[in-house]
Amino acid sequence: MPRLVDLSHTIETGMPVYPGDEEPELVQTRYLAQHHHNNHRLQISMHVGTHLDAPLHMVGQGDYVSTLSLNAFVAPACVLDVRNQPIIRWRSAYEQTVQPGSIVLLHTGHDRWYGSERYFEGHPVVDPAFCEYLLQKQIKLLGIDLPSPDKPPFPVHKRLLANGTYILENLTNLDQLLSWSSFEVIALPLKLRADGSPVRAIAREI
Repeated sequence: MPRLVDLSHTIETGMPVYPGDEEPELVQTRYLAQHHHNNHRLQISMHVGTHLDAPLHMVGQGDYVSTLSLNAFVAPACVLDVRNQPIIRWRSAYEQTVQPGSIVLLHTGHDRWYGSERYFEGHPVVDPAFCEYLLQKQIKLLGIDLPSPDKPPFPVHKRLLANGTYILENLTNLDQLLSWSSFEVIALPLKLRADGSPVRAIAREI
């Protein structure tokens, strides 16, 4: 069987949230001993944990998650090792690595701070010029092990989302993919009429 790597954080009460967002609440509402079954209720922002940003998140009249093509969320992928780069810039070495219509993952290593204040403070950002190369390649998704690829006024978000490239945030375990020569990413969002969605993202060796 092909190897799989889970690129997602666990959804649970007390998980990290972007500053200003509401904390998720996952509570048990039914108990086997009393109700003959177990059940839980989840209240969560669409932008907590590993999640997808759809165009509506940053673009006026943008598309809801529920209207996006499933083809955007399953594709051959590559991981770029961009550790120790406070500003992530395009390099000529990426030209052959990033294939048209693929999914691009940026491994910064910043996910090691997930769960601490440092995760949201001073994280690396993507150079807006980097977006132009990604758009030329018509990639489907940009995935990052960061809470955001940029900071207000969010030029990277707006440029990518307005042009059909969606964003996966708060990924993890990207270091496990550095030695893989060929893999695909499967990152299906829930079919929500919303501007984002939690995602269970995985990589599968091919």
